[in-house]
Amino acid sequence: MKTHVKICGITNLEDAMLSVELGAHAIGFVFYKGSKRCISCEDAREITCILPPFVIKCGVFVDEGWKRIMEIKDYCNLDRVQVYAGDESLCGNSVPGITIMAFRIRDSEDVEKAQRSDSFPLLDSYHEKMHGGSGVMFNWELLKDFGRPFILAGGINSENIDSALKLNPYAIDIASGVESAPGKKNPEKMAEIFRRIKGMI
Repeated sequence: MKTHVKICGITNLEDAMLSVELGAHAIGFVFYKGSKRCISCEDAREITCILPPFVIKCGVFVDEGWKRIMEIKDYCNLDRVQVYAGDESLCGNSVPGITIMAFRIRDSEDVEKAQRSDSFPLLDSYHEKMHGGSGVMFNWELLKDFGRPFILAGGINSENIDSALKLNPYAIDIASGVESAPGKKNPEKMAEIFRRIKGMI
């Protein structure tokens, strides 16, 4: 597949292995305690130790100190860390090739901030109370002239995946769009969205 796919909010081995079987390039684990998809370090480590070696393991962090992020990265065998822009204590510590900087998009000003990022940008929907996994799209028209590779997130599902792929993102990040409930993936929804992805690219 030309466009890479990350399935995020994984909380169990069954969903992780199904994601890999269907063609996911990356698996996302949320370590933010304010998320319904939060996973413990111990459970994440058990899963990452079983995943195939060429599947990217990514940890998602919000309001976590950089030292603690690196401790979790090493303990859980993570390849990438995703942090949310706005926490200045993290922005200065980003590591090229390791850090994905997530931007919650409301308007063109947020898009411009993402364009200027030193880290690889992930573009997500703005939500007052949630950092990702809201199931809500933002205005993708804002991305027409983005000018650099990016990861697209925010409300992606089988109904809008065609429009998402037409934006030619480097990767798409899917969580709620393939779930039965927060943290539990739906096999039928997973199979359908990968079928549509493979049919488009």
